[in-house]
Amino acid sequence: MDTLYVYEHCPFCIKARMIFGLKAIPFQLVVLMNDDEQTPIGMVGRKVVPILQTAGWFMPESLDIIALIDSRDTPVLTGARNSAVAEWINRGRSLLYREFLPRAAMAPFPEFTTTSARAYFLQHKENASTPFVTVLENAAAAVEAVNAWVQELAPLVQKPDAVNGTLSYDDIDLFALLHSLSLIKGVQYPASVQTYRQTLSKLCGIPLLDPVAI
Repeated sequence: MDTLYVYEHCPFCIKARMIFGLKAIPFQLVVLMNDDEQTPIGMVGRKVVPILQTAGWFMPESLDIIALIDSRDTPVLTGARNSAVAEWINRGRSLLYREFLPRAAMAPFPEFTTTSARAYFLQHKENASTPFVTVLENAAAAVEAVNAWVQELAPLVQKPDAVNGTLSYDDIDLFALLHSLSLIKGVQYPASVQTYRQTLSKLCGIPLLDPVAI
């Protein structure tokens, strides 16, 4: 059985996990501690996740993992991409991750089980020019901006189980982003987006972060 090494807060890891769920392929999920440098370096020569262990060898990079798993038997990511989806993601990506990272540092992710692992994340992710506490102090205005951005996604969602009507790499990118977004408390989802994110969550077997939103 394949083994996938991840962090649960990592959107690239969410992407790699999605393809296993979409294809109903069993796998072993291993969450590394965030400060564990030795394990990934020993596997692929650098501290990076996700890492797939398959048939005795290791593969990093989410898109490579997805392509490999989807190539087994009948592919599921057969739909065409829509540039409007990528454009929507790009418009709000920096805003999203500015708000996501301070909340991830506080959230009960298993990769932060130890004090040293959480401290490692803070040391490597906190921007000295904008401390996490400053971001959180201005959360209300930021969430308002996030909500305006999310409203623009609604007309792009063609079906509850595929943003463009047929599953594609756009769904990989979009659900991973919506998964991160679900950690931000106060986000208001239009009906089509709400149904889409809940449907993809079930199809992929990846819970949203709503219950621990901050």
